[in-house]
Amino acid sequence: MIISIITILQLFLLIILGLAIIYIFIFAFAGLFYKEMILSEALLNRKMAVLIPGYKEDAVILEVVDEALKQSYASENYDVVVIADSFQSDTLELLKKLPVKLIEVSFDKSTKSKALNKAMSQLPDIYDIAVILDADNLMAPDFLEKINKSFEKNIIAVQGHRVAKNLNNGLAVLDAVSEEINNHIFRKGHRALGLSSAIIGSGMAFRYDYFKTMMSDVKAIGGFDKEIELKMLSEKQKIEYLNEALVYDEKVHKAEAFTNQRRRWLSAQIHYFQKDIGKAVTELIIHGNVDYFDKAMQFIQPPRILLLGISVLGMVLFVLINYWLNIQPIYSSAWIIECTLCILALLMSVPASYYDKKTFWALLELPKGMLLMLSSLLKIKGANKQFLHTQHGTNNNK
Repeated sequence: MIISIITILQLFLLIILGLAIIYIFIFAFAGLFYKEMILSEALLNRKMAVLIPGYKEDAVILEVVDEALKQSYASENYDVVVIADSFQSDTLELLKKLPVKLIEVSFDKSTKSKALNKAMSQLPDIYDIAVILDADNLMAPDFLEKINKSFEKNIIAVQGHRVAKNLNNGLAVLDAVSEEINNHIFRKGHRALGLSSAIIGSGMAFRYDYFKTMMSDVKAIGGFDKEIELKMLSEKQKIEYLNEALVYDEKVHKAEAFTNQRRRWLSAQIHYFQKDIGKAVTELIIHGNVDYFDKAMQFIQPPRILLLGISVLGMVLFVLINYWLNIQPIYSSAWIIECTLCILALLMSVPASYYDKKTFWALLELPKGMLLMLSSLLKIKGANKQFLHTQHGTNNNK
């Protein structure tokens, strides 16, 4: 009886984990063959609005604005728009002295979608491209120039390459590695197979009129990028990826911030999976919309760090149990194969630049990261119905 229960249990786990592992392995392998978008010389210098919504981001906003004003793209062709929610008066006075458009906003319940919609309702319709940054993001000097060139391809949206701004402790390094894994699987791998790149919420650009119209219907409290991504893919719009257009993003280096951030992300993903999976299946069957269906399924994928932890733990545990109880060795072999594929998928996805001593020592924090992710997963109830702010401000270490 016990052997039958254990056999059924591990067969169930092998199927569930196996589907998730095969998914990331396919796209991780495909990512090795990703080809960067070829950028030709721009025939038009498009007018851009660099939209920077921020909530109580006094610690970082001045540096972000200062760097944003140093683009190689001609200054007359872009406006830096700071959408200031609950900033200190001293910060606002300093911002008013800079050549930026300052839009002050205040809401009973603050969200990024509200801030963006409020800003665009006040801005003139003179822009060709909307660039979205977080209040801690620093654009590489040539970021806007590359974005402008990419729109020569007559695209609707493009996601830039978000990289770590700080690697000041083990948790920050793990966060940076995690994002690069996602860049490889969900952006490089997807584009290599002809599917849309995932967007992240910042370091991304859209055709302005399309973005403004689309955002007017977005009411998301958390995960506004997930909502617009699903809207675009349901309309069969393609999202490009520009790996060489860099935006430096602050990585979380405190356990509380890590947990809150992941809790917000996981809650948004589950919410939008439940909301769109029915429509995505219908669109796949009737209209062959693979992109939309893939995105809905992507939202139910377990976090990579948890997938790795469960795979390793499951392999060790069940290989030993199978040996002790003399259960058929095929099950142990399946655990070893799945765990190996999971590890290979992650190894293929980590850039060579991260194979160094700093990452090696950061791996010691991996069990802590797994526990924090598990804690986030257990606390996701209601997280998508409230604004969870990630406090920024670190010593930068590019």
